[in-house]
Amino acid sequence: MSEFRRVTERLSVSPQLSPGDLADAASQGFVRLICNRPDAEGPGQPSSAEMKAAAESAGLEFVHLPFTGMPDAATADAVFAAVAESPGPVLAYCRSGTRSITAWALGALRAGAQDRAELVALAAGAGYDLSAALPRPM
Repeated sequence: MSEFRRVTERLSVSPQLSPGDLADAASQGFVRLICNRPDAEGPGQPSSAEMKAAAESAGLEFVHLPFTGMPDAATADAVFAAVAESPGPVLAYCRSGTRSITAWALGALRAGAQDRAELVALAAGAGYDLSAALPRPM
């Protein structure tokens, strides 16, 4: 079972999940799953099609927003919107969780939803260091 790391009331992130983790995610109240991992990025990784089928079987909405490296503005905005527009708590995952929380935080920063210091603190509380990933104010 993977570790779900709570960032806010609406968002938790996780390292790579397996289809078997999704019933547990639904039982914990998550309603949407965001996958930020491209297919075939690593050996043994379940495909997005497998994860979508397992998510839907568990009653979760599935959103696939894959990227590698730093997200571009459109991807960051899409991840932030997928969380903000969800009818309930969201679980986002990638290989380690770092990509997912970075995309969300960049989207939140771009939307003016929170400032950099708040986002760095939220990430730190979930075990992620975004101090180098988020742009500093001018």
